[in-house]
Amino acid sequence: MTEEQQLKLQAFLDGELSEKDAREVAAWAARDPDATALLGELRNTRQALANFEPALKVPESREFYWSKIQREIQRREPEIPPAPVRSVSLFTILRRVLMPVGAMAVLAFAGVLAYHEIVPGAPPIHVKAMLADAGAFTYRDQSQGMTVIWLSYPAQKKIAENGSADTLPQK
Repeated sequence: MTEEQQLKLQAFLDGELSEKDAREVAAWAARDPDATALLGELRNTRQALANFEPALKVPESREFYWSKIQREIQRREPEIPPAPVRSVSLFTILRRVLMPVGAMAVLAFAGVLAYHEIVPGAPPIHVKAMLADAGAFTYRDQSQGMTVIWLSYPAQKKIAENGSADTLPQK
């Protein structure tokens, strides 16, 4: 006997089947000795359980008990005051706004530089020095892995032109 057939017998015994299905199961149980035996066992089990468990009635409703539990929970939980509202300084507001804006500007600048490096035929970027004569010379030797940067300051120019530091005009 399959599990489905056993469940049909249980539903028949509990009165959960339609009239047509109940007639079919009753006819099947009358023909099949295994079904008749299982149906008898189920009836005996139901009878034993019905006589074993006493029916207790509670004087109050279920809602009464739940409301009692809820009142006890509320009584035991302390009232938590709301957290005080903190004022936010102007510096904090500016930092929250300007940091993402600055990061986006840096990313945009890096994107423009990368575009000019990657895309052939992109218009060149012209960089103008702010000083007329920066006074810096760079020497790079790839074979030695060395870079030398020579900075010449205005005082060094005067020394080179006049020959000594003594001839510099004093301020």
